[in-house]
Amino acid sequence: MRTLDTKEIADRIYAMALKAGVTLTPSCRAALRQARDTETEGAAAFALDTLIANAELAESENLPVCQDTGMAVVMLEIGQDVYLTGELLDDAVNGAVRRAYADGYFRKSVCDPITRNNTGDNTPAVIHTHICAGDKVEITYLPKGFGSENMSAMYMLKPAQGVEGIISAIVQTVKNAGSRPCPPVFVGVGIGGSFDTCAYLAKKALTRDVGTHSDRADIAEIEKQALERINALGIGCQGFHGRTTALGVNCEWAYTHIAGLPVAVNIQCHCIRCERATI
Repeated sequence: MRTLDTKEIADRIYAMALKAGVTLTPSCRAALRQARDTETEGAAAFALDTLIANAELAESENLPVCQDTGMAVVMLEIGQDVYLTGELLDDAVNGAVRRAYADGYFRKSVCDPITRNNTGDNTPAVIHTHICAGDKVEITYLPKGFGSENMSAMYMLKPAQGVEGIISAIVQTVKNAGSRPCPPVFVGVGIGGSFDTCAYLAKKALTRDVGTHSDRADIAEIEKQALERINALGIGCQGFHGRTTALGVNCEWAYTHIAGLPVAVNIQCHCIRCERATI
């Protein structure tokens, strides 16, 4: 049994949040550069140049890479041989987010859903915990902007709709979104599970690097076909048409009920910010 004070988890999340607010992931930067190298539409090429320059300036000047500094999503994989001490875990996580958004001068965007009163410190965060084997804590930190989150969708397909139904749902979601989520987008897809777990899977898919593929050949094929069809839409960077509407499509899956085929599509804008750490 390993004893771990939640303060150590909070300190790590604090550092991750500060970095994520000003830095795109390496796989995102590489995908944007690749999109620029293959773009032939003048307006889309200009927009990609601007996005790349913005990311470089934000990192060099330690400034937010997007004005929407996101709602903090924290995923914790906690080994069952870890004994947590100190402050309540959720309180420690929220304290870390609160400090980071104040010290990083990040926009505070969390509010009551009815009154719309802002909490003033970007908390509470969205916290997912999972108990797994071992004595480590795996932390994934994802600040999620809502221009793209608002374009996401949930489908309860009929099992008979099968693979084609899944691909069509993914492509239709991006088509309906158009230029609103600041493309080129990154698409996270959850397949299976129940209504709630499917949405979580879609979010988890966004934490994988751009360009990675499912270990299952059939699901990797869904990723491939969906990406091809999305890019054939011609929406392009920032809606200026062009070759790249999406940087990638990542799918996660779970077993589901014989009567259902849940599919969740979580849209991420071009501004992919995600940090991982192990304690």
